[in-house]
Amino acid sequence: MASNSVRFTVQEAAEPSGEVAVDLRGTGPSLTSYGAIIDDVPATPRSSSKSGAPPNQQYLNLADIERDGEVYQAADSNLALFETEMTVRPKISSLLSRLANSEYVPNDGEKETETALQKSQLQDQSSKMGTLMGVYLPCIQNILGVILFLRLTWIVGVAGVGQAFLIVFICCTCTMLTAISMSAIATNGRVPAGGAYYMISRALGPEFGGAVGVLFYLGTTFASSLYILGAVELLLTYIAPSMTIIRGAATDGASVDLNNYRIYGTIILVLLALLVFVGVKYVNYSALVFLGVVILSIVAIYIGTFASPFHSGGTPFCRFDGTAIKQSYNCSYADMNDLLASNGTPFTNPFYLNDNGLLKLQFNGSFQSVNGIPGLKGGDFKENSASSYMDSDESRPGLVASPAQTAQDITTSFTVLLAIFFPSVTGIMAGSNRSGDLKDAQLSIPRGTIAAILTTSLIYLTCVLLFGGTVDGVLLRDKFGESIGGSLIVAELAWPSPWVILIGAFLSTVGAGLQCLTGAPRLLQAIARDNLIPFLGVFGVASKSGEPTRALILTALLSEIGIIIASLDLVAPIITMFFLMCYAFVNLACTLQSLLKAPNWRPRFRYYHWLLSFSGVCLCVVLMFISSWYYALAAFIVAVVLYKYIEFRGAEKEWGDGIRGLSLQAARYALLRLEDGPPHTKNWRPQLLILARLQEGLLPDDHNLLSFAAQMKTGKGLSLVSSVIQGNFVENFGEVTAAKHSLRRAIREEKMKAFCQVIASSDIKEGLSYLVQGSGLGGMVHNTVMLAWPQSWKTKGSWKTFVHIIRVVSAAHHAMLVMKGHDQFPSNVDRITGHIDIWWIVHDGGLLMLLPFLLRQHKVWRSCKLRIFTVAQMEDNSLQMRRDLESFLYQLRIDAEVEVVEMLDSDITAYTYERTLVMEERQRIVAQMKLTKKEQKLEANQIVDKAHVPGAPHNPGPALDPVTRCVSVADSGQNSSMPLFQAQPESLQLPAPGIDNVRRMNTAVKLNEIIVHRSHKAQLVVINLPGPPRANTGGEESCILLIFAVHVDYVCLC
Repeated sequence: MASNSVRFTVQEAAEPSGEVAVDLRGTGPSLTSYGAIIDDVPATPRSSSKSGAPPNQQYLNLADIERDGEVYQAADSNLALFETEMTVRPKISSLLSRLANSEYVPNDGEKETETALQKSQLQDQSSKMGTLMGVYLPCIQNILGVILFLRLTWIVGVAGVGQAFLIVFICCTCTMLTAISMSAIATNGRVPAGGAYYMISRALGPEFGGAVGVLFYLGTTFASSLYILGAVELLLTYIAPSMTIIRGAATDGASVDLNNYRIYGTIILVLLALLVFVGVKYVNYSALVFLGVVILSIVAIYIGTFASPFHSGGTPFCRFDGTAIKQSYNCSYADMNDLLASNGTPFTNPFYLNDNGLLKLQFNGSFQSVNGIPGLKGGDFKENSASSYMDSDESRPGLVASPAQTAQDITTSFTVLLAIFFPSVTGIMAGSNRSGDLKDAQLSIPRGTIAAILTTSLIYLTCVLLFGGTVDGVLLRDKFGESIGGSLIVAELAWPSPWVILIGAFLSTVGAGLQCLTGAPRLLQAIARDNLIPFLGVFGVASKSGEPTRALILTALLSEIGIIIASLDLVAPIITMFFLMCYAFVNLACTLQSLLKAPNWRPRFRYYHWLLSFSGVCLCVVLMFISSWYYALAAFIVAVVLYKYIEFRGAEKEWGDGIRGLSLQAARYALLRLEDGPPHTKNWRPQLLILARLQEGLLPDDHNLLSFAAQMKTGKGLSLVSSVIQGNFVENFGEVTAAKHSLRRAIREEKMKAFCQVIASSDIKEGLSYLVQGSGLGGMVHNTVMLAWPQSWKTKGSWKTFVHIIRVVSAAHHAMLVMKGHDQFPSNVDRITGHIDIWWIVHDGGLLMLLPFLLRQHKVWRSCKLRIFTVAQMEDNSLQMRRDLESFLYQLRIDAEVEVVEMLDSDITAYTYERTLVMEERQRIVAQMKLTKKEQKLEANQIVDKAHVPGAPHNPGPALDPVTRCVSVADSGQNSSMPLFQAQPESLQLPAPGIDNVRRMNTAVKLNEIIVHRSHKAQLVVINLPGPPRANTGGEESCILLIFAVHVDYVCLC
């Protein structure tokens, strides 16, 4: 049964049934339901549905059925069981067709016929490249280059054959381990444009991907500078020295050379950039020519090592006491006079011809002209085995060079040579960067890359051995060939002519630089299009022809920086750092994926192991620091800055990366560890559960409460922002989802580090109880509940919900923070001064002291000072309490003013007695009436209405709701120094109230008067919250709480 592929998107909000909703009209990402199985489903399919077909017929074969005058569409009978699912999900045939035809073809308004589409598919398939042309040869061309021709002989001469072999082996091992890791990643899915950047970003996440991608781009860009400088050095030093423009402009010859490098390097850079700008097809045409020249040059070197003993005349150079004499001195007495005078040795009959007809200059047996390339039979291998590391301006270790002797231009060591050589083994990403042009990338990338590394490693290692056994060691250490007339040593070794190497090396370096200028802009364009770094977005725009013109301009400018440096040996370590950083993260990505064993980690390449990848990570990091620790630190600093920038800007990409999987594993491990036992008191901090109220429209009502929590937490510990929606979850799923989005938005606005949770419950009080009991996970649970003081105690059920929460929190043995006046609390942008008053009435375990300390860590409260009030009773010594409290605060390392308030026993006032009496009598009468809960609420509301009727007689009868009565008095605006309650007429005969309630009410009234008097100007008052109400009490405890906190505006009750 034929079927057409269609475009579909997954809606972010699922349907109430929990199924995935599909929009048949749009385009978007692949179905998340198949994420663990289908890793790289493209965003847009290749083929489209037939025009005119109903959208749902793109998934199901439906038949129109007319029933009762209406048309219904029914599924085929053989799939009727899955009729509901298949109306919102694709058919298997459609999905498979979409996966098989994964390249983009416009679907809307397309005029391409089916035949034309098939032809384009065949043309695309025919233009694809295989392993040889697509991976192997490009890697060979990028790996073999400037260092082989210009520096390898010098490295062998300075480091010795043994250590030079070790340098090459270490570098090749590093790239081989990276290639194994890269092969595993590349065969675990599609690798489109971006190459290494794409692999790292999708494996380690957008932060790491963006940071390392930029470093890889910089490495590729500076590699173009390296190759261009190599081409200039070949041109001016070996091919055409007469082209030097600046002559005698400075006394230092090096300065003249560097200025010439800058001039010619800039010219070559402009020409190459123009060639790339004209079209990449011309670059591809020239690639095979350059590659053929490189291969011919390598063959010429191998033939020359075996044919060198048969060269007529050899390669003579002047040698004196283990040093090379510049050819400009010609080994004559007149030219050597300065050298002889400096050594103070007599000079007699120096010239004679040896048996081979070569001119020899004998000076006490050590001053002679010898053949610099005697061949493999010359016996130089043993002599060249030892290293000869030298400082700058030395002709041999420990000897400063005279004007006649060749000298080292830089200080050499094993690590310096390793850093200089490493860029010669880079280029292993050339195949993976072309994955979109390969017939079978998952087959070609591993085979082609590993084969190219094995081939080039064999070439480098054998060249080390051949150079060490063929060329005189003194000549090998002559970096620029000054003792042989400025000739390239490896060119003198080649057969049949040095020009084979000179032309081949020049074209090789130019071609490699051209490849870098071609690849780097596309890499930058891929990074910019991912929109990870906003200021790079302008470089994601392509020209009408599809070329990244803007990115090319930036690449050329950055490459010019490397050319201005004008030193091959100084630019090489920079490239080494960037590429080693990139290779380290490729290995790290494979290590994490292998260890995490994610369901979608199924690479076709099987010859990998996490130990190999981890060894690659360690080797790359070690090579970075032993090569150049300051360059390594600079590279790490750049990476960290980019990582934090991307993280700060909020990378919203979700690629199923390994870092997220690692975070989940680490979180699981940490939660299991927390289960071992409660935290030590030294590690205790408030882990908040914030009970937020929702307004109309499901918007949070407590923004300032969230601000206060953020100021107290400062991003540390656990914060849960939770709320309850009344109703059934199935019916209110949409409201719950909307409320979560609203809370998340509020959390972001207040810059909190918190989680949010919204549940639906048929009873608000029970829902809040569920949150207190069940929030958190494992050992990461809240220990403190924060909520706002009820907005209006007259509201139906408001005070009962509040009292219920207090009782539940107390039963759970959690701390509790009740914020009164939070709507006037400072926001995160405010800066306040004044006092934070702490009323330490009973010991609460230390939360009362800890809370202001945490607040003062935040910039909003930092300028506030602490004042601590404690209450002394009749039997207490106030002076001693003050001294003890000051000593206690000193031990706690808290700076605060201390004051002891004496609260003497006094007669209970009439209004306190009367208030308690009325409160208890109301509860007794309601109980006698045996009303239901609903009737009790109705009775209370009726009494409230009667109590507020203008002109009604004053009758505080026993049925008056105590909380309502307390609210009426508290809202009356009486001065705190005046009685809050008026005495009742003597004619009212009521039973005597309970002594406990009378004493509690008396304490609440007196403490309220003291607190208002002492702390009415404080920015925040922190008070102990009285004990929770008993389960069998009614509203009397709520009334006591209200009286306790009345007239105090900014209160935190703990």
